[in-house]
Amino acid sequence: MTGSTTGYDVIVVGLGGMGSAAAYHLAARGHRVLGLERHQPAHDKGSSHGGSRIIRQSYFEDPGYVPLLLRAYELWEKLAVDAQRDVYRITGGLFIGPPDCLTVSGSLRASRQWGLPHEVLDAPEITARFPNFTPHPADIALYEAKAGFARPELTVRAHLDLAERQGATLQFGEPVLDWRQTSSGVRVRTGRGSYTAARLVICPGAWAPQLLGQLGVPIAVERQVMYWLDPVGGAQGFADHPIFIAEKSSGAQIYGFPAIDGSRGGVKVAFFRNGIACTPDTIDRLVHAREISEMTARVAELLPALSGTCLHAVTCMYSNTPDQHFVIARHPGCTEVTVACGFSGHGFKFVPVVGEILADLAIEGSTALPISLFDPQRLVTV
Repeated sequence: MTGSTTGYDVIVVGLGGMGSAAAYHLAARGHRVLGLERHQPAHDKGSSHGGSRIIRQSYFEDPGYVPLLLRAYELWEKLAVDAQRDVYRITGGLFIGPPDCLTVSGSLRASRQWGLPHEVLDAPEITARFPNFTPHPADIALYEAKAGFARPELTVRAHLDLAERQGATLQFGEPVLDWRQTSSGVRVRTGRGSYTAARLVICPGAWAPQLLGQLGVPIAVERQVMYWLDPVGGAQGFADHPIFIAEKSSGAQIYGFPAIDGSRGGVKVAFFRNGIACTPDTIDRLVHAREISEMTARVAELLPALSGTCLHAVTCMYSNTPDQHFVIARHPGCTEVTVACGFSGHGFKFVPVVGEILADLAIEGSTALPISLFDPQRLVTV
C-alpha cells in the first residue's frame, strides 16, 4: 500500500502484547481500526515472546496494581474462551526469600490489603510440599494458589485473530517513521505511505524512545536473557510445579516456571533486572557461556536439579521507567493520542486489561479502572 489512506477511527502502532489487545478491544466496540507493526505477528524481536510469562495477584511491586490484576484475570479467562486457546494456566506460585525482602514482604502486604487467599510457609514447609526447592534455612515463602503463567505468543496471536474477526485491518512489516497531530486527528507515516485517523494509540515497547521522545519520559531499554535448563533426572519432576520468584538478601531476584512443554522444552528460568543497556538496533542477540554459567549456578542454589545442561537461551528487552511503574495515559500534549509504554519487565500479565484501558482512553477519554499510578507527568524531565 502506498500513498495516503484515510477513514479509520483509531490507528494502533505496535501489535505486541499491549497493542494487539488494544486493537481487539477497539474493534470489538465497533471502531474502524488500523494496526501497524514493524515485524511479523508474535515476533521474537521485542518483549512479548519466550513461551511464558508469570501471572500473579499478590503483587509485591505495589498493592495499587491488584484491582487491575483482578480484572486482568477475568479477561484472561474470557480471551481463552473466545479464542479457544490455552493462553494461560494456573499452577500456583511461590515467592521466596528472607522475611523482610521485597518479594516476600511486598507480596504479603498486597495479599493482606486486598484479602487475597495465600499461605505463608517456612523453609521446612517449602521443601516438604515442593521437594525440588532447597531454600535458605531463614527463608520463608508466600504461596499463592492463583498464580501461574501466560503464553505470550499465543496471547498476541489470539488478540490479533479476534481483532481481525471484528473487522480490524492489521499490517505487518511496516515500521512507523513518525506521527503528528492534524486539524482533524492524527497522521501516521510509514515507509509505505501515510494514514490518518481520529485517534492514535501507541504501544511501542522498546521503540518508545524513538516514537515517544517528545513525551519527556526517560525510558531505559535493557537486554535480558531467558534460559531453558534440562533438569538432572528428567523434566517429569517439574511437570506439576509452581512458578516461583526467589530473592536473596542482596536483593537479586530469579524466577522460573514448570516444565511447560515436557522433557523437550526444559525448565525456563531467568534473572529479574540483571540486564545490560541496549537499543533494539544494538542488542546483542548472542547468549554467552559466562551468562549461562552464572544463571545455572544461581538457580541450582535453590533448585539443585537445575544444575544440568542449558538446552537453549534467548534474549528479550525490558523497557524501564525510573520508578519501574508503567506509563498509560492520554498524551499530555495531544489528546487524540493514547500511549502505553515502560512496562519494566512485569507488564505482560496485564495485557488484557491494558487493552481494555487503552480502548477506554482512546474513545472515552477516561477509564473507570485505577491508573493514576501510571501518569507520565510523574516522570517528565523536559
